Amino acid sequence: QVQLVESGGGLVQAGDSLRLSCAVSGRTWPIYSMAWFRQVPGKERKFVAAIKKSDGSQEYVDFVKGRFTISTNGARDTVWLQMNSIKVDDTAVYYCAARTRPDISTVPNEYDYWGQGTQVTVSS
Repeated sequence: QVQLVESGGGLVQAGDSLRLSCAVSGRTWPIYSMAWFRQVPGKERKFVAAIKKSDGSQEYVDFVKGRFTISTNGARDTVWLQMNSIKVDDTAVYYCAARTRPDISTVPNEYDYWGQGTQVTVSS
């Protein structure tokens, strides 16, 4: 079994920076890619960023390009989302996800494992 646990969310001001962390434990070897999604009440879960664990290649939704960075450690048991120049519209619950295929996907139902989410609230 695979477990993903997010941390690092909180209340921040617009323009500030925040780093989210996702700790991966259990049967980690079948995981090929990791991603961050976010969701606000009444809305669908939306893709934010993804990274391939094999080569570190990354993909981002246009709204966060140049502001957010996804990264992993050498052991590939941790994934971070560095959020800079954060905006009020970034307010959401952020979820870490893992995929057991090597290609990056932006579709939530193509990810196999999910964390419980961590709330990010951005004030004006």
